[in-house]
Amino acid sequence: NKILVRGYPLDEMMGRLTFGESIYLLLMGEVPSPSIGSLMEAVLVSFIDHGATPPSTLAARNTATTGAALRACVASGILGFGKYHGGDIESCMHFLDSGLEKVRSGSTYHEAADDIVEKCLSSREAIPGFGHRFHTRDPRAARLFQMALELEAEGEHVQMIRAVEMVMVERDKTGSPMPVNIDGAIAAVCGDIGIPPAVANALFVISRVPGIAAHAREEIERNTPMRQIDPKDHLYDGPSQRRLPERRK
Repeated sequence: NKILVRGYPLDEMMGRLTFGESIYLLLMGEVPSPSIGSLMEAVLVSFIDHGATPPSTLAARNTATTGAALRACVASGILGFGKYHGGDIESCMHFLDSGLEKVRSGSTYHEAADDIVEKCLSSREAIPGFGHRFHTRDPRAARLFQMALELEAEGEHVQMIRAVEMVMVERDKTGSPMPVNIDGAIAAVCGDIGIPPAVANALFVISRVPGIAAHAREEIERNTPMRQIDPKDHLYDGPSQRRLPERRK
């Protein structure tokens, strides 16, 4: 009558560790510090929903139109992740690490950032962790960086991505430089708290499941079977913007 997770009794974890802290324990092997636990929670919340237009959401909704079970809809959504949708965190972590290698070899952060940006541009590759289809400033990235600073978890990876951001501004000729997106912010913060790239990628998958499940359920309950879904033809009819209630003690 005993269940252990990495050596800790599961019944003792219940009510004492948050979901994010428990996921960290599963993936990294130890209970995180309070600061890292708070960042884990923020990372998981930041990806909880991507709206109706991403491939993963469309895959889940299209599967739902067939009358498939919810589990099949969620599975099809997860299978919609790939290099260009869900893979940017890992790519950005490797990108930042390549810059930090130059820093450790004697380059300044700015010089290293300029080198790795030039390498991407010369090979016509997208700068991982930058740009967004809709936002000129990703509010999730700003919040995560703020939390990392307040929790004293900011380190060399955040410093590196800030240097890249500065280089991007200096090189921009349009007046609208690409912003750091949430993938880039998570890559930098995960790097600074010791989470390896493959694990950071797993966090994306884990955090997207609730949103995909909600979309699939909504499709099943509110729409007709076998409808053709146009990702640009939708209207939000939920609550207007509202403030969160104060946390209960």
